[in-house]
Amino acid sequence: MDLSVGVVIMGGGRGTRLEPLTLRRSKPAVPVGGKYRLVDVPISNAIHSGMGKILLLTQFNSHSLHRHVLNTYKFDHFGKGFIQLLAAQQTPGSNQWFQGTADAVRQNLSYIDELNSDLVLILAGDHMYRMDYRAMVRTLVESSADFSVAVQPVTENDIADFGALRVDHAGRIVEFREKPKTAEQRRGLALSEDWLTSKGLAGTKPYLASMGIYLFRKRVLFSLLDNDHTDFGRDIIPNSVSTHRVQAHFFTGYWRDIGTIDSFFDSHMDLVSEHPPFRFDAADWPIYTHPRFLPCARVSNSTFQRALIGDGSVVVNSTIEETIIGIRSHVRGATIRRTLIMGADPNPPQAGPEAPAVGIGEGTFIEGAIVDLNARIGRNVRIANDAHILEADGDSWAIRDGVIVIPKDAVVPDGTIIGGG
Repeated sequence: MDLSVGVVIMGGGRGTRLEPLTLRRSKPAVPVGGKYRLVDVPISNAIHSGMGKILLLTQFNSHSLHRHVLNTYKFDHFGKGFIQLLAAQQTPGSNQWFQGTADAVRQNLSYIDELNSDLVLILAGDHMYRMDYRAMVRTLVESSADFSVAVQPVTENDIADFGALRVDHAGRIVEFREKPKTAEQRRGLALSEDWLTSKGLAGTKPYLASMGIYLFRKRVLFSLLDNDHTDFGRDIIPNSVSTHRVQAHFFTGYWRDIGTIDSFFDSHMDLVSEHPPFRFDAADWPIYTHPRFLPCARVSNSTFQRALIGDGSVVVNSTIEETIIGIRSHVRGATIRRTLIMGADPNPPQAGPEAPAVGIGEGTFIEGAIVDLNARIGRNVRIANDAHILEADGDSWAIRDGVIVIPKDAVVPDGTIIGGG
């Protein structure tokens, strides 16, 4: 029997570790890859997997997220697919903000019930990956599980940032610990080399991390949320492994949790690596986004090495290396290395008469940075972390995890030096 699946995407977290990129937008609305938004990834995966009934739960800084989704995903009248935006709201049953992932789902159980689906797939809105969720359905059905958790092998250094789990020989989850920071907390979680080899997972990643992707039988989900627990990773999953059959769904493809500036930056450097482990333009599984009617990029007298150039961009007399130039960018006479330039909106806000034009000015050097939308960077500016600073703040910049971030709509005057040097 084919089981129908309703999809719930979590889009309401504050995203404080991704500031300043999330000061004026939610995490799922952060631009990625030069033309996309993070939320495009789980939505596209769901559509390709044949799962078109989607609820998007939102809370903080949700305006641009709502606008993007409403302008992008318009289903036809005959396909029965839809995306319903559910902002946190006061109801007779609750007058609070979402208190965590489980609480957000609990407060929307009535809408989930209206999907009339057999299964409920819960997704994060801030991960970069490509997955066919139908494989996860097969895992749940073949194991007769109550619910399944997508997992990926990771190193000992990485497991401290994720929910860690231990499985038996059949892949059933028998223990779950949220973000084990110390060696004592990780004791007993490492899988044996023999077990890893038997599953085709042999290597240097002996720990299993939860990907924050959960597939529940609907009746089980409703039962597990009949309490005041607020978080899946901290409360629901650890308390369920001893009372329910919880199955691990192994995923070994590319996956990044875009939770920090460091991981956000690294994921973009992956896109311009010599052999990119993830590409937005896979012919059989493209990532969808808002269609724009922009001309091809125009380049003149410039050199490029491993670069992505967005539509509507103009690059003149410049050197671009390992860099993503987002849509509507203007770069003239600059050198840019290992950087993400997000681009510009159709109508960027006005600035003072002395402010540089939107884009990158002549004689400017940028390395190891993230430049948010509509930034105005003047001439002869140097943006490079020459002083190896980990954390710092300035009037028109910030440094997080050693990465320089130029916030949205920032103005960087001519001759400015950011990062020492």
